[in-house]
Amino acid sequence: MEAGSPLVRRALLFYAAFLAAALLWRVGFQHESLLVASAADAVHWVRDPLLGLAAGALVIWGSAELTARTRMGETLARILAEAIGPLRLRDCLVLAASSGIAEEALFRGALQPQVGLVWASLLFALAHLVPRRELLPWSAFALAAGLLLGGLYEVTGNLVAPVVAHVVVNAVNLRRLAGLMNLAARRWLATREAAR
Repeated sequence: MEAGSPLVRRALLFYAAFLAAALLWRVGFQHESLLVASAADAVHWVRDPLLGLAAGALVIWGSAELTARTRMGETLARILAEAIGPLRLRDCLVLAASSGIAEEALFRGALQPQVGLVWASLLFALAHLVPRRELLPWSAFALAAGLLLGGLYEVTGNLVAPVVAHVVVNAVNLRRLAGLMNLAARRWLATREAAR
């Protein structure tokens, strides 16, 4: 995938809109900080990123286990890999950072203080709903991840831990999916070469 590929450009525009909506709602209309849940909350710059890393590692482990041990997880990974196509490491990192920051800003920073943990998590799951039966587990996984990310926001009182967790999960899982796509492409080429 070339730098500035259509997928990455579209995603950046999409996530810029998410972030703008979150800023407009929380800062523009509510006149509150987007980073912290309330004026009484603060960021703990060691604890919060470490909590995010730990939560991200838990989600990555769960995702890997579901993929390795269940047909549903394997099917889901294959379909998602086909949907995103081949990605370079840089593309994975850009997509992970933009989606993690923007989605957490919107769902945790802007919505959760207004609608609560459960509703924000349900809306997060709905945002990951694709009307295709094989992808329904992705929405369920997004609901569980949303509850975890929202719980981090509740416990820490800020977006640092949820953003770190979300970015780490997306970076690792996008890279894994891109690897599946690259492996499938190599197998296809090898089969094609063997047929000659």
